[in-house]
Amino acid sequence: MLDSETRKRVFWLLKRLTSYSLWAKKRDAWEVFAKAFENAVWTWPKNDPERMDADLLPRIYETLSLYNKGLEELGKGRRFVWRTGESLDVVMDRTGMVRNFLYTHPDYWERGSQTAPYPVKVEVLNRLLLASRYEGDYAPLEVPFIPRMSARYSSPGALLDPERYRYQFYQLPYPVFPAEIPDVPATTDLIISSGQRVPVDGIWEPVTVEREKAFGLVPTGVKSVANNGCFNYLVNDTKAPNVRGQWNEAESRTECVGTHWRLLWEDTRYKDGVIPDESTYFREATPAKQTTALAGDIEVNTGEVCPVSGLWAPKGYDRGPVRFVVGAVMSDLLVADVLGEQKAHWVVWHLVKAD
Repeated sequence: MLDSETRKRVFWLLKRLTSYSLWAKKRDAWEVFAKAFENAVWTWPKNDPERMDADLLPRIYETLSLYNKGLEELGKGRRFVWRTGESLDVVMDRTGMVRNFLYTHPDYWERGSQTAPYPVKVEVLNRLLLASRYEGDYAPLEVPFIPRMSARYSSPGALLDPERYRYQFYQLPYPVFPAEIPDVPATTDLIISSGQRVPVDGIWEPVTVEREKAFGLVPTGVKSVANNGCFNYLVNDTKAPNVRGQWNEAESRTECVGTHWRLLWEDTRYKDGVIPDESTYFREATPAKQTTALAGDIEVNTGEVCPVSGLWAPKGYDRGPVRFVVGAVMSDLLVADVLGEQKAHWVVWHLVKAD
């Protein structure tokens, strides 16, 4: 966090993750998913092994209602909606639950976790659900000031490392930074300690404070302030969190320690009821120029997105090639078992011929 470019990127990302526009996009994507899920509940055959659980519907629409309630307040600059138990905090809890219990077939799920790529029909719904998710979207949520809990971000890698956006069965889009990232504002004189009430919404920097001492004994005034970790977004009237300390070998855990927090930027957005143009937060990555690939050069798994339009063949199976277009979800493969029953198999697809 001493590198200027790193500081600018983290600051820009935290403003993006706490913007009205990002949370509005999350809400809109959730509505699309909700309608698609409801349609699946009412139209997929009752004997369909991929049938959706109707018991999730009330929770899905309750979440949409909470999104609407939270965005109405956020659009007026009222950020208490991210405090524990408030609307957008509850939204994140409910969306996580729906994501974890979307499809509980034992071949694909165990104890709240996906264990294998979903069947194609389920994966289509899953992709709609994931469209409402952004890496780091927990950034503004209150961290309860209790033992063993620390600020959400201890290092910039948690926000900037592309590997943090990759998961076992899917990948979240990495943000596209502007060519010229605005500078981090000049530091302020407002400093609080872990456990104290946060006086204003905004982005805060953990710092160590060294004080001058009268005759080397009694602290008098501040001598120096130095960075002590990654910026975090803190909401007004919550308690400033601790930060991660050293690893405790005896208890096999990282200790949480107190720190000072210095205000970098007070968030006063939307208090006038105006939502500015925030499109710069959602630039699309420039697609790489597609090149002709040789057979077998590119391989993707069932459930992943097709990177190149063309003919693809399942690796290890004597089947003819299938055409997939770029952006489509790669399907599984129906294979007959010893009794002749057709069952879906996860496969590796390799490119035979690009369009």
